[in-house]
Amino acid sequence: MMGHTMRGGMPALTCWLLSLPLVVLFWLGLEAQGGISLGFKALLAPAFEDVDQLLLHYAWWPRLSVALLAGGGLALAGVLMQQVLRNPLASPTTLGVASGANLALMTATLLAPGLLAFGREWVALAGGGLAVGLVFMLAWRRGLAPIVVVLAGLVVNLYLGALATALLLFNHEALSGLLIWGAGSLAQNGWDGVAILWPRLAISCVLAWFLLRPLAVLELDDASAKSLGVSLTHLRFAGMGLAVFITGSIVSVVGVIGFIGLAAPNIVRLAGARRLGERLLWGTLLGAVLLATTDLLLQNFTGLVPMLIPTGAVTGALGAPLLLWLIPRLKLQGNRAPQPSAVLANRHPAPERLAMRLAIGLLLAAALGLLLGQGVSGWYWLSPDNWNVMQWRMPRVLAAAASGLMLAVAGTLLQRLSANPMASPEVLGISGGCAIALILGIFLLPAPTSGMLVGVGTLGAFATLLILVALNRRSGFVPERLLLTGVAVTALFDAVRSVMLAGGDPRGQQVIAWLAGSTYYVDLTSALVVGTLAALLALCTLPLTRWLDILPLGVPTTQALGIAINRARLVLLLLVALLTACATLVVGPLSFVGLLAPHMARLLGMSRARQHLLGAALVGMLLMVLADWVGRQIIFPYEIPAGLVASLIGGAYFMWGLRRL
Repeated sequence: MMGHTMRGGMPALTCWLLSLPLVVLFWLGLEAQGGISLGFKALLAPAFEDVDQLLLHYAWWPRLSVALLAGGGLALAGVLMQQVLRNPLASPTTLGVASGANLALMTATLLAPGLLAFGREWVALAGGGLAVGLVFMLAWRRGLAPIVVVLAGLVVNLYLGALATALLLFNHEALSGLLIWGAGSLAQNGWDGVAILWPRLAISCVLAWFLLRPLAVLELDDASAKSLGVSLTHLRFAGMGLAVFITGSIVSVVGVIGFIGLAAPNIVRLAGARRLGERLLWGTLLGAVLLATTDLLLQNFTGLVPMLIPTGAVTGALGAPLLLWLIPRLKLQGNRAPQPSAVLANRHPAPERLAMRLAIGLLLAAALGLLLGQGVSGWYWLSPDNWNVMQWRMPRVLAAAASGLMLAVAGTLLQRLSANPMASPEVLGISGGCAIALILGIFLLPAPTSGMLVGVGTLGAFATLLILVALNRRSGFVPERLLLTGVAVTALFDAVRSVMLAGGDPRGQQVIAWLAGSTYYVDLTSALVVGTLAALLALCTLPLTRWLDILPLGVPTTQALGIAINRARLVLLLLVALLTACATLVVGPLSFVGLLAPHMARLLGMSRARQHLLGAALVGMLLMVLADWVGRQIIFPYEIPAGLVASLIGGAYFMWGLRRL
């Protein structure tokens, strides 16, 4: 399942070499605390009148122990998941298990804190189990094909992240302490975490040892395994159940730790560990080494930055480049060039009439958003000349329509450029790359203006697009690899977001509201600027419709018709970057409108480029205006941001689409 490998490499030697930095950091850490002898004395028999020894005994040593246990446990869970699914990209992070466990703990903290008294790991286990169950349900019809499993994990992660953002938005004070823990904090103030983790992980290791021989059968194909009398369903359930239990136990103690469960198993596989027993042993040891090394390195350099950086966010940031490096080396099912039929569909007999109906629907939705609402006395119709209220509603409706227009056009350009109906700014990570740049701009620039943020966001989106092109150009822009690149960029975005929000900066609440896609902060001047910019950028696509009609036909046909492919791709990608940056600045990075609107327009029969752009633009504006109105009314007087409503609708549609593949 892997491409290039370290032939002749030894997993034991690899683990030993990678453990050398841990030994050095361990020695430096104890030297900084008073020396090796004092450190071991503080561990075994601390002098309670010595503050330094107490800190070593109740903080430093427990933190190191938890890092070793959590790293080893996550790697063990990753090996089990990869074996069960025959998928080198399966891990607690990519399958949504960690996100599900985290959301379950947040929900229990708010709604049923009594459940936590029975054991946080059981709440986390329920959440992780539901998340992986959803992934299985989405991918089952395709025989748990690796790419479908990873895509299902991506959308489940995004969906659960949207729900977690909603909880944070409405309960920021109650959940503010969970931001650091949820980002993967290994800080300890005693041995309680170790006492919780070690017996559970010890039992899990014993169970994994008993499952060793049965799980090895999964290296055969399904027919061969069944001929040996093995129940694949029960075996997969046992293996995944054990992996979910391990992940839930770790998340309940230290929060979400990213990518250790992906990195360690793949590194030992590349080093030559082929048999399951070898991967379980060396993968577990390497996971413990990687997490402990990262945490000790972070502790040594934590004084150089003015904020608290959770270890889990750092492992996520390091894991994203690893995934980008692995993508060209993976042999996944379905590595095929994009087909013209993926984007071209049956034509509607009267596209102009259909566009007129969509335009009428958009006008009705805008009227609904402007005139119908709730007040202290219930529902009421607003008089159009009531400017006191209209001055607040009009900017929101206009901003929602403009952002929907830009995301829909950007999604249409991407789908036709890549001949991939599942492409969109959100799924390919372009919105995530833009959001990374915008968050960094908000926190690092002294007084960022809207124009500066648009420029920064455009650079972030374009940089992401360049990464997509660089990694996928040689493979001919295979849809599966494009989507996997989006998984990696989205993971990097999650890591940056976790670091920024865990720092305790007062701007964190504003960032949370923006990430959720709220139009609350838009005034009339900004809305007019955004609307004008959206209209101009959309008009810029009209002269490019010939390219968009021909590019999905493939490279040979495109070149035969005299189109300079590199120039066409560069112009279209620049336009996508601008559209994504402007829309993300208004409604945040998670809305799925860039996926949903082009897909719905194509299903309606608008297949020619000009018709596709027009239909997607109208559908995108309609969806965002309705999402903004529903968000304002559904739990009045509180609001759900428009981007969050759209992401919940779009994510559900994405999952429905995966289920039907």
